[in-house]
Amino acid sequence: MFSYIRGELAEVMEEGIVIETGGVGFFVRVPQTVVSALPPQGRIVKVYTHFRVSEDAMQLYGFLSREDLELFRMLLGVSGVGPKAALGVLSVLTADDVRFAVLSDDSKTIARAPGIGPKTAKKIILELKDRLSLEDAFEHRLSQNRQEDDVLPPAMNPQDEAVQALAALGYSAAESLRAVRSLEDTEGMDTETILKMALKKLSRF
Repeated sequence: MFSYIRGELAEVMEEGIVIETGGVGFFVRVPQTVVSALPPQGRIVKVYTHFRVSEDAMQLYGFLSREDLELFRMLLGVSGVGPKAALGVLSVLTADDVRFAVLSDDSKTIARAPGIGPKTAKKIILELKDRLSLEDAFEHRLSQNRQEDDVLPPAMNPQDEAVQALAALGYSAAESLRAVRSLEDTEGMDTETILKMALKKLSRF
């Protein structure tokens, strides 16, 4: 019903935000990661929305990108995960954090979300892993960094590229280098394979 809502950020509340457009204020539930990225009240915002109808309520959920909205919908598709739990996951973790946690089998990170226990975290990984691509997730994160930095440092080989990628994901240079160097027999591997192996190592450190 609603693809997105664009309007004035009228109010920020504990459970969501109010966007005023055309004289109507729409209450949109958003994760805390969205709240922290919002402009000041009174500014124009655009959120991509998911409209959910249940027996006793009609609710809008909002995200700053279509990719993040799609991830929310993927989480809703996991058996046992409802909108509250899915929103909780995306309140504790960014969408990129969730993507890389799934792809690196890092159930401990996902289980940090309220209402998500170890079993549900493993179920999320099991049901979403085949639907996510490490290459797409990496490109999404790099595109964000390009917008912020405009320039990416050159990489000389797959090992260096993997170190740079880990640094781009928020790991320290020391952590990134240690994870890649701890891998054995990386000769001949491509960047994606090295990155995936290094992410698994980092989840155990």
